[in-house]
Amino acid sequence: MPPRCSAQARACAEAAFRHCYPAYAATSSIDRLRASDYARLDQLGQVYLDYTGGGLYAATQLQKHHELLSSQVFGNPHSTNPTSQAMTHLVEQARAAVLAFLNAPAAEYAVIFTPNASGALRLVGEAYPFRPGGELLLTADNHNSVNGLREFARARGAHFCYAPLRRADLRIDEEHLTQLLGQGQAGAPRLFAYPAQSNFSGVQHALAWIGRAQEQGWDVLLDAAAFAPTNRLDLSRWQPDFVSLSFYKILGYPTGVGALVARRDALARLQRPWFAGGTIAAASVLGDGYVLAAGEAGFEDGTVNYLSLPAVTSGLDYLGRIGIDLVHTRVQCLTSWLLAALGGLRHRNGARLVEIHGPTNEQLRGGTIALTLYDPAGQQADERQVEQRANDWQISLRTGCFCNPGAAETVRGLSAAELAPIFQTAEHLTRERYQQALAGQRLGAVRVSLGLATTFADVDTFLSFVRSYLDRPAEPPSPFVDQ
Repeated sequence: MPPRCSAQARACAEAAFRHCYPAYAATSSIDRLRASDYARLDQLGQVYLDYTGGGLYAATQLQKHHELLSSQVFGNPHSTNPTSQAMTHLVEQARAAVLAFLNAPAAEYAVIFTPNASGALRLVGEAYPFRPGGELLLTADNHNSVNGLREFARARGAHFCYAPLRRADLRIDEEHLTQLLGQGQAGAPRLFAYPAQSNFSGVQHALAWIGRAQEQGWDVLLDAAAFAPTNRLDLSRWQPDFVSLSFYKILGYPTGVGALVARRDALARLQRPWFAGGTIAAASVLGDGYVLAAGEAGFEDGTVNYLSLPAVTSGLDYLGRIGIDLVHTRVQCLTSWLLAALGGLRHRNGARLVEIHGPTNEQLRGGTIALTLYDPAGQQADERQVEQRANDWQISLRTGCFCNPGAAETVRGLSAAELAPIFQTAEHLTRERYQQALAGQRLGAVRVSLGLATTFADVDTFLSFVRSYLDRPAEPPSPFVDQ
């Protein structure tokens, strides 16, 4: 394993960091949790910087969940027997915990449990009343699970379009967005879907767009998967029609559970294309009819992942005791320091080592940083090779375009005129052929993301890793091989 910086050098660097970011001192309780609930990280020498990919669970979360399951008997909640009623109570507790986490009034919002955020988005896409004359407005900065909504709109004859990104800072062109929000037929179904925080760049898009869009007749779907783990989303203040969440990104555990949090009046406008076990009030084979159950039940297909739901309650309780605002402060301090440190790295010839994709300071951004490394001659380092070297340092980061092609294409300055012809023969397109069609243009980047258990030592180790590329020529790119 490559050598790390000395303890004395680390202590000096951290002292300087704390002097520049005095607010970090208020987060010392998280340092104590890192030493207890997340001790396995340091015991194994792991530096985890992939919180946008998935959060890390605390040992306390597992213990509490294990104690519950090992001491009780729970049955499928779709019944009224004793074990079923016991589970139904815990399922409803989990719904209430999600509403409390989002400060969402139960009279206005419903919580529908799904396998993940993508499942929540699919529920909206398949049931939204798209039709000719209707509109779907997306942003170029969206996860593919949001981009996929366009196929529902296309299939039903609705128009869809994208609000573009500014290449310089990967923020939405607000003037263009305003124009797009003003289009469409009055009274036609119109859905605006965007992320509260980019999973590519960490840009935080304005929550004020929610009300602006609604005033002009749009329903608003807010993808909060990357935002909610380190930021407060207050649904008593911001009132989107639909919100998608994944709990493993917020809590680390459990996986396989997400949620669609929907305004009850918006939920009533959705038109489900099918019914399934648990979603109906009544159904008949001979009578050839069915009636969907009201509210949440009409959208939870089959049996929810009920044994995992108590872990959502205990996990949100754990996070609540820490304080989401404290987590936000900690991540903001560490991110600000890392951005400044990365931006100051230069080769001996004065050429920059690091290009940050997106904002280079902490203003209106979260703890996700996308970057590209360059050698002294300006040659881009192959991000796949960077990840392989990071593995040797026991650093967990992520490379690629992170299921966000719009942001990646904007970063590289690609256009619709260049990309659209490639997909005219999409049935023959492989990943390797796609890369070849881009004439060697690499869409990927390196992404690090900070979260609840991140320490100064973690970001300083990553900085040391990046410094190891100073004055070093880039290696030839690895061949792209289809998996």
